[in-house]
Amino acid sequence: MDSELKRYIEERIIPLYDRFDKGHNRQHVEAVITQSLALATHYEVNEAMVYTIAAYHDTGLVKGRELHHLYSGEILASDRELSRWFTPQQIETMREAVEDHRASSTHEPRSLYGRIVAEADRQIDPMTILRRTIQYGLANYPELNKEGHYRRCLEHLHKKYATGGYLKLWIPESENARQLEELRSLITDQTRLRQLFDELFDRETGEE
Repeated sequence: MDSELKRYIEERIIPLYDRFDKGHNRQHVEAVITQSLALATHYEVNEAMVYTIAAYHDTGLVKGRELHHLYSGEILASDRELSRWFTPQQIETMREAVEDHRASSTHEPRSLYGRIVAEADRQIDPMTILRRTIQYGLANYPELNKEGHYRRCLEHLHKKYATGGYLKLWIPESENARQLEELRSLITDQTRLRQLFDELFDRETGEE
């Protein structure tokens, strides 16, 4: 890994995540970088490209959530500093990978790089998923009461993660498949799910 590239991203790109919600903050991008690099060891890919894609993948949140994957690709592609380390073709591949990372994307990632960052971004730890869902709800739907947040959380979990949900996995070496089964089991256990929701919600709102 080029030390100058790493320094540039750590000083100029990673700090962008400090302004995002708790589900997409600095801790999140660092986790996606770590997981992306771990998955990359199973393939013959450019480590610096993997690192850069992971670092930029959610930067488009500065312009809004709905099209953040496209904005993120624009931010990466328009960053002239990256031409110090990558060819135009590599930058285009990275832009596509960033655009393709979103779980609700209607098409398969166009390259292995896109599959790696998409898989790393899943982070299917049941407690983490539940916590991030609550955090996003609190940040974006402040008008909802606790029951409203629970209904929104339940709807999101079923739409995205339950059997038949839109989330897809791309890398067989990932732990996500096993963790997804654990999450699906939790989703079907309404008593346990509500108990965990209450605990995490009260913790996030300071009501415990």
